Amino acid sequence: MELTTNSDKLIYLRLKEWVEDAILAGTFPEDSQIPSVAELSVSFKMNHITVLKSINLLSDEGVLYKKRGIGTFVSAGAKEQIREQRYGGFYRKYVAEMIREAKKLGISKDALLQMAEKGYDDE
Repeated sequence: MELTTNSDKLIYLRLKEWVEDAILAGTFPEDSQIPSVAELSVSFKMNHITVLKSINLLSDEGVLYKKRGIGTFVSAGAKEQIREQRYGGFYRKYVAEMIREAKKLGISKDALLQMAEKGYDDE
């Protein structure tokens, strides 16, 4: 298990994103148990309080739920909830910035669409 290291994000936010990515990828299906705070702490070599902060944030958002004495589980609908949250952020973070830069460089809408289509096909 690895977290992205080329990020300015705080470590607990990177772990939160890692859990979300694992849910989106199907590694942690809905209603399945995720690794414990202790397991995540060891796997990522981080303080358990940092891990707990990430898990609590996801629990507060309703992505995860806790069963006292048993563990933490993925909520029903979590995958769709994460997609919806990220969809809005995707436009603001990536698309809007790309359009602003394209306009600065004088790249036409058609040329930008061709670049996006080529990039999408290449990946």
